[in-house]
Parts: sequence; C-alpha cells; structure tokens
Amino acid sequence: MKTSEQAVTRTPAPAIRIDKVSRHFHDAQGEFVEALRSTSLDIAEGDFVAIVGPSGCGKSTLLNMLGGFDHPSSGRITLDGQLISGPDIDRGMVFQDYALFPWLSVLDNVMFGLRHTQSREDARAIARQWLDLVGLADFERKSPRQLSGGMKQRVAIARTFATNPRVILMDEPFGALDALTRRFLQQQLLKIWREHRKTVVFITHSVQEAVYLATRVVILTARPGQVKLDERVDLEHPRQINDPKFRDLETRIFDALDEELAKTFKLEASDGYAD
Repeated sequence: MKTSEQAVTRTPAPAIRIDKVSRHFHDAQGEFVEALRSTSLDIAEGDFVAIVGPSGCGKSTLLNMLGGFDHPSSGRITLDGQLISGPDIDRGMVFQDYALFPWLSVLDNVMFGLRHTQSREDARAIARQWLDLVGLADFERKSPRQLSGGMKQRVAIARTFATNPRVILMDEPFGALDALTRRFLQQQLLKIWREHRKTVVFITHSVQEAVYLATRVVILTARPGQVKLDERVDLEHPRQINDPKFRDLETRIFDALDEELAKTFKLEASDGYAD
C-alpha cells in the first residue's frame, strides 16, 4: 500500500519562473512609467508560449528581462532556479528588425555566435546545416543587403538556433513581413520547434498567429501589464484557422483583450510609451 507521501504526484519545477516581477522607470521626458506590475508566470521546458497584449503593456520589456538585457525593479526571473542577471548563450533572441551584421556574409552571420565555442570548421558545418534547414543553403555567400525581409529573418532564426540555446525569445519576428512570407516562416518555425523542442517565448500582436503557433497563449492587461489570461491551446498541429475549435479559442482571447484595448485607447493622451 502506498503512503500518502508516495501517492503524491510531484510537478516538475518550471524551466522559467517569473515571480511577482514589476518594472518601472522614468522616460526621456522624466515621466514615471510603470510597465509591469507584480507579474507572475511559469514556463515549462519545451513550451511554446505566445504573449499577446495591447501596445505599451510591457510585452517587450518582459522579453528583454528574460534575455537579461533589462532587470526587474522588483521580483525575480529565474531559469532552473538560477537568477537571470544578464545575457547568456542559453537564451537566444530573434528581433523584428533582424539585427544582422551588414558587413558579414549570410554564412558568417550564422557562424557569429559559434566563434568562441566551436572551431571554425565545426562552426561552418553547423551554420550550413541551419541555413539548409531554413532553405538558404544557396545564399551563404550573399550579404544581408541582397536578401528580402523574409530571407533576412530566416538568417536571424538560423543564427539563433545554431548556438543551441535552451530558450528562444522572439519579439514580433514576423510582424513586418507580408502575409505569404509570414505564413511560410510560421510553418518553418513550427517544423524546427517540433524537431528540437526548444522553449519558446514569442511576442505578437496577432491573436491568430498566437493560436496557430503556441502551446499556450498569455494575455497581458493594459499598462501596467499583468497576466490576465493563460490559455492552453489543445489543438494538434498542423492547425487550420477555419476549424471551429480554433475559432472558438480565438474568440475567447479577443474577448479577454477587448477591455484591455479600451483601457489602452484611454491612455493615448498620456506619455504614449510603447512596448
């Protein structure tokens, strides 16, 4: 017979723990800005979490703190129980504006993060593997200025995944792309995620994109941002946007956002600080 202690099912500790995190500062005009207030969220290993919220609610602020580029005013953010205190190779970041080095070739951009951990020969092999995976094997000698926006973002994704980070942080990576390119990159990202099962935190303004990609969708309130809704997406991939279950979930998320969007519009006359 099992004892009560033996019968207890223990839930594994989350990979990422955001514990009562607040962030405030003074903007360029000296005005006090409270971006986040007592925000808590646990993210498990291998989760794909999409964060959605009104402009200025602190989504990108939170992502920057996860990346170690910014720090909470109060509260803690930990990875495996260790405080995140600065950038680390275990956390890769993909930006909306690509952040490629224009003086380097496509191949050298992808190799950049490997230069201190791999021999040049191994770094080149790894970079070529990822360029092949994102469909850019024939463009390794090109410079970023010779690429389209979608191709640049594929290089950025390859560069981030090439270093084999545990956590991928993505700040509206497809927001500036046309609809067809965006859909193609969404499908590529899902393919990579299913094969490698990295933990992904993905910022987006698109509810449809969040439901299409993520295992969980987290809604933040209007500034100061707090978690309003944490919705698990129990839909198999590939997902169809016309599936009634997809539409029902999309509607629930929009309903949760409506009140927050109304609050944001009321703040337009204030400092106008965005994410």
